Amino acid sequence: MNLSRRRFAALAAASLAFPATTFAQTTGSVSRAEQRETFTSEELLLKGHEFFGKTSRGVGQAIEFVFQNQGEPTAYIVGEEAAGAFVGGLRYGEGTIYYKNGTSEKIYWQGPSLGFDFGGNGSRSMTLVYNSNSPDELYDRFGGVEGAAYLVGGLGVNFQRRDNIILAPIRTGVGARLGANVGYLKYSPRPKWNPF
Repeated sequence: MNLSRRRFAALAAASLAFPATTFAQTTGSVSRAEQRETFTSEELLLKGHEFFGKTSRGVGQAIEFVFQNQGEPTAYIVGEEAAGAFVGGLRYGEGTIYYKNGTSEKIYWQGPSLGFDFGGNGSRSMTLVYNSNSPDELYDRFGGVEGAAYLVGGLGVNFQRRDNIILAPIRTGVGARLGANVGYLKYSPRPKWNPF
């Protein structure tokens, strides 16, 4: 009888230990799977404060606006650009793209625009990137509509799209620019002079 009680106790202990081990392994794998693949608004607000400096209050509002429309991005680009227009316009920029998994890479953009648009400006830009897991997915044309009102300083947001990838550039500008235009930006791994 003693032997069977011992055996029963050993079997019971083993059966109780097994689910506990399985649960620990399962919860470990779930927590690894649940690691964030997107940036939170807090992370990007902090980056916006660092990157834009004094104009960060308006940038914070712009980031919140984009988050309300699109949710959390998988990547973001920070950089600088120059643009000018007299009905037709050109824009050139360069920056670095950052993914949540730690990938970062230099990226360039250029493109034409057409519309009621006059003036020139230099901008710092932060572009929120949605539904992209690699910079290679961005090396193409992204079309969009933009309105701008830069007089000494200003802030603008617009959306660009190609297939299911959405880009939301947030720009602070210095210069004199007024108008609205339709155009596209072409992103590339190297700088190019040809905007087309």
